[in-house]
Amino acid sequence: MGNIMTDQPQATALILAASRRGPGDQVAQLQGVSHKCLVTLDGTIMLERVVTELKNSKAINRIFISIENRDFIEQVPKLKAMLDDGTLFFVPSAENLYLSVVKAIEMIDTPWPLMITTGDNALHTTEMIDHFCRETTRIKPDVAVAMTPADVILDAYPEGKRAFHDLKDGGWSSCNLYALTTQKAIKTAKVFEGGGQFGKKPERILKAFGLFFMILYKFRLSTIDQLANRLSKRWKLKLSVIRMPFADAPIDVDNPGDVALTERILKARRGA
Repeated sequence: MGNIMTDQPQATALILAASRRGPGDQVAQLQGVSHKCLVTLDGTIMLERVVTELKNSKAINRIFISIENRDFIEQVPKLKAMLDDGTLFFVPSAENLYLSVVKAIEMIDTPWPLMITTGDNALHTTEMIDHFCRETTRIKPDVAVAMTPADVILDAYPEGKRAFHDLKDGGWSSCNLYALTTQKAIKTAKVFEGGGQFGKKPERILKAFGLFFMILYKFRLSTIDQLANRLSKRWKLKLSVIRMPFADAPIDVDNPGDVALTERILKARRGA
């Protein structure tokens, strides 16, 4: 892995922005746009927010957006300007998340380390990205997955109703931040072939990780690090969980309720 994700901008960022639901997406329908990541939240288009926070990170060098067509990016004036001046790049998405990642890796010259996020994480900040990259550098895994402990989230949002991964060491929530640092890490992305959202659709856990893992998960028989170690042995690589001390990190925009919450948080940040 070498000297990566240091204070020098050396990591490649890949934003997965293709629409799973197309024009029928509830969030996209709110504003009549083609993709939910093109909705405007507190005055700024969501995809533009994601790109801006990545661009401001010292850990990130190049930024690629995986989406069906370059025209969708060009609808956003600031992003079009970045495409034109070579500070942002387009890669065409494929039929699912896994194939989109594989396609991007094939098209990107020297992609490693690759940091992957999604176009609907409007609350990710440069601070969060820097923390994730710094910890990935320190631990040096083949694969890193960002997770926030439930108590961090509930301390900030005691009324929040989120689907946690409840394990032996408490609840956890995914932050949609991943790092693949070596070629052999690509196979781990195959778990997203049927889509993500494992907390909301547990049957996907069985298909992606196997029966024994499913039993350990379902009955809370393992800690999050024990599950990561089990997957490391299964895949013959090093998978590590990066703990994110940020309550907002797991909040993405999946439905109209998320839009309202995200706008409220963005306005509060701006006010502060």
